[in-house]
Amino acid sequence: MYKILKAEKLADKIYLMDVEAPRVAKRCQPGEFVIVKMDETGERIPLTICDFDREKGTVTIVFQSVGASTIRMAKLVAGDAFQDFVGPLGQPSEFVHDDLEEVKKRKYLFVAGGVGAAPVYPQVKWMRERGIDVDVIVGSKNKELLILEDVMKEAAGNLYITTDDGSYVRKGMVTDVIKDLVEVQGKKYDICVAIGPMIMMKFVCKLTKDLGLPTIVSMNPIMVDGTGMCGACRLTVGDQVKFACVDGPEFDGHLVNFDEAMKRQQMYKTAEGRAALKAQEGDTHHGGCGHCGGDN
Repeated sequence: MYKILKAEKLADKIYLMDVEAPRVAKRCQPGEFVIVKMDETGERIPLTICDFDREKGTVTIVFQSVGASTIRMAKLVAGDAFQDFVGPLGQPSEFVHDDLEEVKKRKYLFVAGGVGAAPVYPQVKWMRERGIDVDVIVGSKNKELLILEDVMKEAAGNLYITTDDGSYVRKGMVTDVIKDLVEVQGKKYDICVAIGPMIMMKFVCKLTKDLGLPTIVSMNPIMVDGTGMCGACRLTVGDQVKFACVDGPEFDGHLVNFDEAMKRQQMYKTAEGRAALKAQEGDTHHGGCGHCGGDN
């Protein structure tokens, strides 16, 4: 069992938990995710890692209560425990394995939308711990849904906040801030990392492609099973078929076919849609063996 040491409500339907998981904390890196399961009958839920403390042996997760399992999960309190807490899974952010001196030469721009602030934070913190200042844009629908502002402010070189309704700091989308920084203020960036809702990442990539700014995105939002067996997170990256959970979750955003990914995400929500996808894609439907019966 994996004990919950802290359970906190960050905003409406958004929750943070610190979980005692020493072996996971010892090995996890920014960009990776875990799969949590409450009990024997519970659903497997993939969640990107928000933070970790190797000395304390804790891993921090942030989730939004949108379905039956996460609504039930939101009721857990400190002292409760998860039956399973598996990870780290997926591939870490590319810069983790890059030459540190080369990383220090690059100018990074991180863009977080909504709950996307959770997976962006460990990347920004990793940079800060190595003496690298990065610019961070955090967007939310309104002030009440803004999360992790204080810790992000501590880790970022410059933090820019925007809200859709203008209820806090400035009004507008994250793309408006990118335009302002690059086109008005004349800032130069080598890499943009954008994580958030699919539609947000799509339009960030559309803009950064026009700006000639290489962009990395996280396709965690389309993951369901987290092991490549269900086929839910299949996507096209350039001319290749990839699976977010085993090949990612981070990819070159300018090569991701967002329209296809979002269409598949909607189809996968129904049994009829899953059957249609399985029929269309045949043996390539699943990311693992291709014959695992992940839809059964």
